[in-house]
Amino acid sequence: MTALLRRLLTPVVVLAALVGVYLLVRDQGAEAARAFARADALPLLAASVLANIAGLVLAVHAWRVLIPGDHPIRGLRAAKIYFLGQLSKYVPGRVWGVLTHIAHGREAGVPAARMTSAYVLSLALTLLTGAAVGLAAAPAALPGQWYWLCPPALLFLAGLVRPALLTRPVTALTRLARRPVDPPPDTAVRRAVLLALASWTASGLHLWLLLLAVGAPPWAGLGAAVGGFALATVVSSLAVIVPDGWGVRELTLTAALATVLPGGLAAAAAIASRLVCVLAELGSSAVVLAWSRLRHGTPGKTAPPAAEPPARTPAPTPVPTSTRVPTPTPVATPIPTPHPYALTAPIGDDTRVHP
Repeated sequence: MTALLRRLLTPVVVLAALVGVYLLVRDQGAEAARAFARADALPLLAASVLANIAGLVLAVHAWRVLIPGDHPIRGLRAAKIYFLGQLSKYVPGRVWGVLTHIAHGREAGVPAARMTSAYVLSLALTLLTGAAVGLAAAPAALPGQWYWLCPPALLFLAGLVRPALLTRPVTALTRLARRPVDPPPDTAVRRAVLLALASWTASGLHLWLLLLAVGAPPWAGLGAAVGGFALATVVSSLAVIVPDGWGVRELTLTAALATVLPGGLAAAAAIASRLVCVLAELGSSAVVLAWSRLRHGTPGKTAPPAAEPPARTPAPTPVPTSTRVPTPTPVATPIPTPHPYALTAPIGDDTRVHP
């Protein structure tokens, strides 16, 4: 019954969200398209893609440091596992991501329990840090009421000093679910949190560059872009019935950006942000997977054995020749026989010859 309800709700939620975004962008969509098509906007669009890729690279490191114990998952192998898990988010549910991490972690010699612990803790810290960065959008949404941001900010700083304040609720929930996880050392948690904050900031900058392309005020748009993107991504991640939060993130992001842009331009920027994110994720995944295939070869195939060199035939042993020069055999010279009519007397001046 639950599976059937989820299959029915998923298209309904996605369709409703997309219709809402379309109604918002209908009036000013052409204006936003012309703004993005200007020649001076092309460098901003390219920088937006690069900023999102930088956020993904930082996210890989934030996840990797949470894998407990000594392990060989680093560099290209870590990026491959992470991006394969990222691709699974386009399918409803969270189970596909953790299954991908477990399968490839076993290939690297890391037990399933460690991979599960890293995945669950990384997901929890990503949502927590995303909510913290999302507070940056509050000043633009609620001007003059920044003081209420102090309690959550202080609580987050206390979690950096005592990482157990961040990991203990997660481990308690997993214990209740009978899927206990082992929290990593405090140093690893601090590094993961700082890397996750840097990842959210870099990822949010891509949206800020898009806002500049459509003419948003630079400094007012910075907090709305970075904080709004983090908050919208967290909200859409909680909508587990929708693949990658399609539609939910756009509506939430449009509401955050409406504090610095008209509604139509804000919705257009939210759609452009989705396109940039998909391009950066799919492009990075393709590069990492192709690089891994070229470097490590196709899994399951072994290289053919090297051909043995042909056997060398030993050269014949030369027969030593004598250094003595052979004596030639004398040849008998025939003695000429005199002709019967040959002249026997010499011919001179006084000699006469008779006929």
